[in-house]
Amino acid sequence: MQIYDCNGTAAQQWTVGGDGTVRALGKCLDVTGNSTADGAKAQLWTCTGGANQKWTVTAAHDIVNPQADKCLDVTDDNPANGTRAQIWSCGGGANQKWNAPAADGGGTSAPMAVAPYLYNGWGSPPSPATITRATGVKWFTLAFVLSNGYCNPQWDGGRPLTGGVDQQTIGTVRAGGGDVVPSFGGYSGNKLESSCGSAGELAAAYQKVIGAYGLKAIDIDLEADAYASATVQQRTVDALRTVKAGNPGLKVYVTIGTGQSGPDTSLINRAAASGLTVDAWTIMPFDFGGAGRNMGDLTTQAAEGLKNALKNAYHYSDDQAYRDMGISSMNGVTDQNETVTVNDFRTILAYAQAHHLARLTFWSANRDRPCTGGPADSCSGVSQSDWDYTRVLAAYTG
Repeated sequence: MQIYDCNGTAAQQWTVGGDGTVRALGKCLDVTGNSTADGAKAQLWTCTGGANQKWTVTAAHDIVNPQADKCLDVTDDNPANGTRAQIWSCGGGANQKWNAPAADGGGTSAPMAVAPYLYNGWGSPPSPATITRATGVKWFTLAFVLSNGYCNPQWDGGRPLTGGVDQQTIGTVRAGGGDVVPSFGGYSGNKLESSCGSAGELAAAYQKVIGAYGLKAIDIDLEADAYASATVQQRTVDALRTVKAGNPGLKVYVTIGTGQSGPDTSLINRAAASGLTVDAWTIMPFDFGGAGRNMGDLTTQAAEGLKNALKNAYHYSDDQAYRDMGISSMNGVTDQNETVTVNDFRTILAYAQAHHLARLTFWSANRDRPCTGGPADSCSGVSQSDWDYTRVLAAYTG
């Protein structure tokens, strides 16, 4: 494999397969000697199905060999004709950026599914444009829409829907080719789900936000006392049925807490009994309590519990249940001193890829940076480079 001036010959015609192969001239892009080392050369070889011939094309324009966890790389950053291609630790440089065709005529990423939470309320909010340039991720879950004490939606319960920093953020995201998923709820603050007196009023509050921005998706993050109330649960279910009926094509995600073996199933069962289906039931697999645990493994364990809950409530097959699921992790040190590492995110990514989950996100983009003395919730608490966690999920292809 080499780089060369584009000339339109068959040697420069590549296809990306749904099986993870990248092919030209009837052969596969291959890492020489099945090596995982920096500097191992890339070549063409008869297709074998081996791990050294599997590649992931990410939204950030990396071509990654998952076995080596390394990127296809132009040796020595040399643009001259004949420079060999190799694998090398992913660094985000221009010599690791490629324009690849879509896989089997489909997309090469799942942009709406991967939408990290971005919070303007605190945590020294980063510019979404900076994250997009570094990672390719263009969608963000914008938190949180709350009640102002009445059944009236405002950002954090106090900032107006339009004319402020949140609308500016949405404009920035959309200017970069992406979009936002406003999140209603969260752990603290006054919840619309509790403040609104009926399902009709709550549906109208949701609709006010949908209409203000012409939304394609919303996230209902039902936590704390709101989740504990059967009345609030049913109000939320009935309001979402109205919203879905009135907004064809709108994606509706519901995010809930979970234990190590899966979530409390009361809301899922209530929704199923009421005829409400959503686009992703998403769990937050952290704050289990206690440090020193493998959070990647605990996440997949909790996700299996969610899968079983959806099978029981909706009578889904395994495949249907997985495709109606999401994971919303927390990057770095959690509220209960667990540590979710970048490698744990790779475990979560592999699980999501294997089962085609509908949503893969985390709290939060604000935290996806090393700590340098900034305000609370502005960094991960672990040793990392900026946007390392986002880069992992950018590889998700759905």
